[in-house]
Amino acid sequence: MYSLDQVAERLGLHVRTVRAHVRSGRLRAVRIGKQYRVSREDLEAIYGAGNSREAVARRRNAEVSSVVQMDAVTQNMVLRIADHLRSAVKMPRDDGSELRVETIYDHGHAQLKVIVIGSLSGAATVFGLLGAILDT
Repeated sequence: MYSLDQVAERLGLHVRTVRAHVRSGRLRAVRIGKQYRVSREDLEAIYGAGNSREAVARRRNAEVSSVVQMDAVTQNMVLRIADHLRSAVKMPRDDGSELRVETIYDHGHAQLKVIVIGSLSGAATVFGLLGAILDT
């Protein structure tokens, strides 16, 4: 018997997704106390016998790699932008994706480059944040 956390790890899914499958009836689970347990047979019936990661490997995935260049940026703006970006990176995302952001400041040219790598939704959050900061 597997816990929902173990099922999620085995399938490469977020535990919330596994819970949704249980609630919808797509995945059979037995409630023991306050926790659900899934039998190996029920897991294999849904995701195939043997290596259940094959079903997950076929999921679509999209990731953004982008460089945003900003001109006429003061040192104070760089500090403010970096603080906001650190907060954005630390925020939990529903899809469980990782977001990476790096900043490079060229003091001589007053130019800031922000490198964003992550999911579409995570990158969109960063781009929206940068737009809001620059508009003020």
